[in-house]
Amino acid sequence: MHSSHKADSRCRTRRGGLWRSAVLTWVALCGCVWPVWATDPWPSRPITLVVPFAPGGGVDNVARALAAQMAEGMQHAVVVENRVGAGGIVGAKYVANSAPDGHTLLMGTQTTLAVVPLLNKSAAFNPLSAFAGVSQVGSSPMLLVSNPGVNFKTLPELLARAKERPEQLNFGSGGVGTSTHMAGALLEIMSNTRMTHIAYKGEQPALSDLMGNQIQWMFSNVPAAMPFVKSGKLNALAISSALRSPTAPDVPTLSEAGVPGFDASTWFAVVVPRDTPRVVVERLSAEVRKALDSPKLLQRLEAQGLTVQKSTPAQSDKYMASEYEKWGRVVRESNISTD
Repeated sequence: MHSSHKADSRCRTRRGGLWRSAVLTWVALCGCVWPVWATDPWPSRPITLVVPFAPGGGVDNVARALAAQMAEGMQHAVVVENRVGAGGIVGAKYVANSAPDGHTLLMGTQTTLAVVPLLNKSAAFNPLSAFAGVSQVGSSPMLLVSNPGVNFKTLPELLARAKERPEQLNFGSGGVGTSTHMAGALLEIMSNTRMTHIAYKGEQPALSDLMGNQIQWMFSNVPAAMPFVKSGKLNALAISSALRSPTAPDVPTLSEAGVPGFDASTWFAVVVPRDTPRVVVERLSAEVRKALDSPKLLQRLEAQGLTVQKSTPAQSDKYMASEYEKWGRVVRESNISTD
């Protein structure tokens, strides 16, 4: 009996050692993820929404409206920070290189996430590998507007003139790589025409020259162009979105007016660094979508010409990838560069 008791004791000791070893191994393995969900709960400090453009512009206005509504809904600080430079690259890279913990977000746009990274080889980066989508916020179509004094009153007439006189029609934009420029380049490709692009330092100077007949037509964001259309200083020939806009219901889409399949809009999306934990991305997405359900925010964004478009992270990633491919093709075919 004595030897049997000693054997049982040794067996229990071995089992106890094995159990302690298993527990310690489990603790060691869990230690690598422990900070994400235990010692550093999200959000643990103010959330920063980075705008890669100057205060007071369209992107900044959208971001501030969204941040205010998110802060109200979450009962947690959401602050907007402007990091300006290189057409949005400075702010975008700052967010891409920040800690992937869900506290630093980017208000991305078509320009920053699908165009500018392709234009400047020295500043190039792949936004699809740098960011994870949180949610789309909305999109804004552009009006194709012309000077009332030109000898075309419709889009088919404009394109006919362009084909008769290659490179003699001038179109303006707010600058190389802007949504107004890229829409013009896409129109040239899809209509098989060649026109001359004149880049301005901003949309307003371009609109001024259009009204002065220095250029013949341009794409312009609806809030900027609509007052001039209503006053008769500009003609609206078409709208760039796939569907007509409630803001200008009588203006046909480019697809309806003779360029089937044309679709180009300025869009906004919230993104985070690619390695942000999926559980945090999903929670962030839910908070953005909840904010976009607010009638108060909806009214503010629609007043800025936006059509609200919510999405899941997976839908946002898919949309960004399709836009990156689409505008990359336009950049290559039109040989657009800022180098």
